[in-house]
Amino acid sequence: MSAISWDDLRLFLDVARLGGLSAASKTTGFSAATLGRRVTALEQQIGEALFVRRQTGYQMTRAGEELLRRAEDVEQAMLALTRWRDGAVGEQLVRISAGTWTSAFLARHIDSLWHVSDRVRIEFATAYGKLDIGRRAADLGLRSERPTEPNLAGRQVGRVAHALYAGRQLINGVEAGMFVGVTGEAANVASARWLMAHHGDRIAVRGNDVHSVRELVAAGAGLGVFPCFVGDSDERLVRVATPIADLTTEQWLVSHHEDRHRPEIRVLADRIARLLKEHGPLFRGERRRP
Repeated sequence: MSAISWDDLRLFLDVARLGGLSAASKTTGFSAATLGRRVTALEQQIGEALFVRRQTGYQMTRAGEELLRRAEDVEQAMLALTRWRDGAVGEQLVRISAGTWTSAFLARHIDSLWHVSDRVRIEFATAYGKLDIGRRAADLGLRSERPTEPNLAGRQVGRVAHALYAGRQLINGVEAGMFVGVTGEAANVASARWLMAHHGDRIAVRGNDVHSVRELVAAGAGLGVFPCFVGDSDERLVRVATPIADLTTEQWLVSHHEDRHRPEIRVLADRIARLLKEHGPLFRGERRRP
């Protein structure tokens, strides 16, 4: 029997943690079809089904849960080996998980977070859902609520307000009082659910990507809901109402409690917290541009 490949185990971990092929394809870079073939091949190699395939996602079987525990042991060994190797050359990798808009904000301010002299490599893991930091799918994560998992540590770094926005030219869908909605994975976020619940009958245009939704709103296709730090930073958009109280959330910076004191994670966490504090008024919807 041939040895199990670490590459196959790594893909299995992504599918198991994210609950399906579609979400895992975004973090692995492989298509859902390729991931499906790799998982099937791993099942054939092991001789047991690892997942029950459902329309709502992949649910692990007992064999899958057992492999998950063993694969995580392998992952920790590989991480330790990588850290030893990287430590020899003064480099560490820190993976930061955040939603689409927050990831874009951090990316725009990368000069406040990272410098080549740090000898730290950064990887942004953008996702509509939260990655499992407890299982080390990411090192740092920005979440909208206090972490409840026992193996996670968190600190509140701010609050985020949301509001309705329109393009500056009141034409087309905006003039008719229509809205731009969200479909696909992005439809699961709280702002998309709020818009559907309150104005679902007046959604004329939809997009499955938040960036395309912003372009549609800016072009006058209709009104849309955005975090204030997004809408107030875009000169093409104008806020048409006060922030929506139901959508105001806390902002938490989360890490694994065993890793939070690692120098590279502690430094990056402090820089992210400082950056978000400096731009706190923008996130809270107090109309201050960066």
